[in-house]
Amino acid sequence: EVCTKTAINSCSDCIKSGAYCGWCKQLNFTKPGEQEAARCDTQAALKERGCMEEDIISPKNVFFNVKNSTLSKNTDTTDDPIQLQPQEVYLKLRPASFDQRRIEGYPVDLYYLMDLSYSMEDDLRSIKSLGNQLFEALQGITKKGRIGFGSFVDKTVLPFTNTNPEKLKKPCAEKEQFCQPAFGYRHVLSMTADKATFQKEVNKQNISGNLDSPEGTLDAIMQAAVCGDRIGWRNSSTRIIVLTTDDGFHMAGDGKLAGILEPNDEKCYLENKIYSKSSEMDYPSVGQVATQLENNNIQPIFAVTKNMEGVYRKLSEMIPKSEVGVLSEDSRNVVELIKAAYNRLSSKVTVTHDSLPDNVKVTYTPKCPNGGGSGGDTGVCDNVGVGMMVSFDVTVTAKECLDRNISFTIGPLGIKDKLKVSVSTRCECECDDPQTDAHPYCNRQGKVNCGMCSCKDTFVGQKCECSIKGKDVSSLKAACQKDNGTECEGRGDCVCGVCQCHAIPGGLAYYGTHCECENESCEKYKNQLCGGNGKCICKNCVCDPEYEGPACQCKKSDEQCRSDQSVCNGRGTCQCNQCKCIEGYQRPFCNESSSTHYRKCIECLGFQTGPFSKNCSEACKSIHKFEMVDTLPPGKPCDVRDVENCRVFFTTFQLVGEDNYTAQILKKKECPELPNIYGIIGGSIAGVALIGLLILLLIKGIIYMNDLKEFRRFENEKKKAKWTDGANPLFQNATTTVANPTFTGE
Repeated sequence: EVCTKTAINSCSDCIKSGAYCGWCKQLNFTKPGEQEAARCDTQAALKERGCMEEDIISPKNVFFNVKNSTLSKNTDTTDDPIQLQPQEVYLKLRPASFDQRRIEGYPVDLYYLMDLSYSMEDDLRSIKSLGNQLFEALQGITKKGRIGFGSFVDKTVLPFTNTNPEKLKKPCAEKEQFCQPAFGYRHVLSMTADKATFQKEVNKQNISGNLDSPEGTLDAIMQAAVCGDRIGWRNSSTRIIVLTTDDGFHMAGDGKLAGILEPNDEKCYLENKIYSKSSEMDYPSVGQVATQLENNNIQPIFAVTKNMEGVYRKLSEMIPKSEVGVLSEDSRNVVELIKAAYNRLSSKVTVTHDSLPDNVKVTYTPKCPNGGGSGGDTGVCDNVGVGMMVSFDVTVTAKECLDRNISFTIGPLGIKDKLKVSVSTRCECECDDPQTDAHPYCNRQGKVNCGMCSCKDTFVGQKCECSIKGKDVSSLKAACQKDNGTECEGRGDCVCGVCQCHAIPGGLAYYGTHCECENESCEKYKNQLCGGNGKCICKNCVCDPEYEGPACQCKKSDEQCRSDQSVCNGRGTCQCNQCKCIEGYQRPFCNESSSTHYRKCIECLGFQTGPFSKNCSEACKSIHKFEMVDTLPPGKPCDVRDVENCRVFFTTFQLVGEDNYTAQILKKKECPELPNIYGIIGGSIAGVALIGLLILLLIKGIIYMNDLKEFRRFENEKKKAKWTDGANPLFQNATTTVANPTFTGE
């Protein structure tokens, strides 16, 4: 048992903190300076600290049976048998048990819901011939069995059904003589115990048809669940829907394919036994169907063909208290399938509850007659035979106080009997305090409330010892605040402008003007305050004479800080046998400086140039002695560039003390050679001339190439020219030839 306390200012706060928290109302229970929150703890802890048992306030849970009728053994003695005990309880919290028995011969209402699409033709013929066997199987389960019948295909709109008027009247193949018009869901027969009536109505049924493979299965299940008065479900019966089909199902959202946007509202719309909103309302979701089946205590059995088994097993996982069986090709095994599925359903008891507020939790621990079972958010017992008693321990936990009474129901799925649970919480203390407003414990300036003083308006303090009449309350509170912070650092109570510090568990207490001090928060060494070598005073260690350090962890010694008979070379202090160097120097002996400012002094001292040349003696006091040399000692020297960009080489040596150096400076500087001005000018002129020449040659080359291109084009055009010989029609030759007509050529 653990009492997890939070902010405790009253008995009520304590009771709300946890189920195991109690409050001691005993006067003078708290010690001087101890907070009133010390009154809150487990009962064992309070008794150990001296609180009398009669002074401990720890409200107990209240459990009261409102209705507790005895379980029925069979259905012969009553028409409304009881399978759950108790029926109503009242809890006032700060766990409950009920029993359930499977009654022999409990009434069963079985609704046979059949897919009459064209692919189920042979299955319909089988059902017509199996009516008697179905009734005999039902009578084998209970003498008070009734059966109903319904059928479904799909919505009579495209693309689910052919909307051609002739096809709507006869959606089957042309060769099919007996075919009924297309429909969504039809309720054929209400619950009846008359075998002949059932057989007659089933024999009237004919096959129908649609276009796509999925059917309007969920539409049919929803209407069969919510139209209870039309179907004929009894109040005191096991309600079962046997659904037979060889195809999948449409679900919420599929209606959009036909332009149906109105969501399913889970209401009954049977007109003349036909689902009238089939073409106006979308299919329901699986969640909606599961909810309505649970709310109406209906247990579905899905009798499907082998190819659809996997689909409906997934659906069964989302619908509590449902079973799946595999039909033969012509549904001849449907009777055996229903018997087996019913036995599995009825032998499994699953207990759950309806919705709860976020701050209330219900868990179940089953006590199954055959052992086993599973608990948690639901309670489950398997293999429960007829007449067996099953018990469940129910634990109702209120995580926090309820602002009003709440009610919820608990019960087995598929059974109408429910346990009504009403819950309220006990969050107030009943301390039975004296009625006087001037109790001596409170200096007669207040009354006792669960061991604490409730002072009059002009008095404050743990025992109302301080009068604030005529005083400025804000100034009194300000006197208890350090640097405008929290009153008494949150470690005490401000009484009349003076901090009354709280006690610390273990017998110690906070102290100081603002309760800022305590002797338990100093640094530890080897898990001991101040290493066991000093005292903790107001969060700081005061070490014994031979020890030092923030946790008094070091013996006073400077052996490892000495170098050349000086401690830390005069550039630091020895703490915990280690040098703590002045900024700019490094351990272990503070003998190397990371500073580079003295480099500027080298140019000033050696060559009287540089930024310090005007006040060299003042700026370079750290170099007490320097000399100009022709050669430097072996080793890599330091260097610095002067104003002429020459490199000046030097070495330095640190003396004992802070900023204390000697230096050796090389007389000869290393300067860069001056550039050849004439060479630069001549080279520049030659370069410009060369670039100009190259530009002229480039221009000349471009002009030449362009002329050559034009000449070649002229030559090509010349070769292509054709010259023709033509006679001038005005030209007359000067020579005239006349032929002698008598000349024979001889």
